[in-house]
Amino acid sequence: MKNGNFDKNNYREAGRGKRPAGKKSGPHGNSGQTGKEYFRPEQKANSGKRNLKQQGEARHFNKRDYGQHEEIISPENRPGAEDMHENMLEGRNPVREAIRAGRDIERILVSEAALEGSSRDIVKLARDKGILVHQTDKAKLDKLSQTGVHQGIIAFVAAKNYCEIEDILSYAREKGEDPFIIVLDGITDPQNLGSILRSAECAGVHGVIIPKRRAVGLTPVVAKASAGAVEYMRVAKVNNIPQTIERLKKEGLWIFGAHPEGESYVKTNLTGPLAIVIGAEGEGLSQLTRTRCDRLIALPLKGQIESLNAAVSAAVIMYEALRQRS
Repeated sequence: MKNGNFDKNNYREAGRGKRPAGKKSGPHGNSGQTGKEYFRPEQKANSGKRNLKQQGEARHFNKRDYGQHEEIISPENRPGAEDMHENMLEGRNPVREAIRAGRDIERILVSEAALEGSSRDIVKLARDKGILVHQTDKAKLDKLSQTGVHQGIIAFVAAKNYCEIEDILSYAREKGEDPFIIVLDGITDPQNLGSILRSAECAGVHGVIIPKRRAVGLTPVVAKASAGAVEYMRVAKVNNIPQTIERLKKEGLWIFGAHPEGESYVKTNLTGPLAIVIGAEGEGLSQLTRTRCDRLIALPLKGQIESLNAAVSAAVIMYEALRQRS
């Protein structure tokens, strides 16, 4: 920090080398968030069977035609009923113009018939913009549609526009503070994301980073769960969390991942330019994300329950960081 402006070239050198910190990240351990694992072994097994069944609910696009497979729309990634009635655009023209206007679109559903016909150009436009597109059947679109004239295509629009990572860093500079960022590695529950945004806003976090795939976005349910915090919190959406972590390191931030094999969060120096990484419900941090972290930190658990909710864990760590930074 220099006269209220941080120097990214000196971030990682300034005061970090000698600070007490948690364990270094590594390949050990299965998964987890903060505390112990989110699923017991038998729960994981059942969950795996359920997900295999869910994979038949939607079809991938042809990899040759569209460049890469898109993820399956599973119940944990599918917008809830409340979302579907508040942030949908139906029909070719509304969806096409929303894409052209630069609206933040979470995902697009398209029927096979529309894909082969008049909506093909819209799908290509969406893919060029990096928007997730899923093929589904007409019956599902009929069920979702409020107008009855969806023309084989429905788009889900974000409750709020996303920002860029640079916007988050610039906001910290404007405030004359070391960056304090939360990175979410695959949170799929909209209630959890909303709660995390609410806690982050109250704890003085400068921004939250979420992945584009296999995670919930800024839906109306998330906005409601955040109690209005979504209007004030900067949220960036990225293609790759491990690559984003490497970028944050180059910007001078230290990366602490919440994981049960880490050292107690209260023994870790959480001051300075910092990003805290919180893993997915049940699965926790992916191994690749975990190995990218500079340190791993954990919450102690004294009771019989094996885990804390992801949003609760995130809030506890954020407020310890706030206490240390105040």
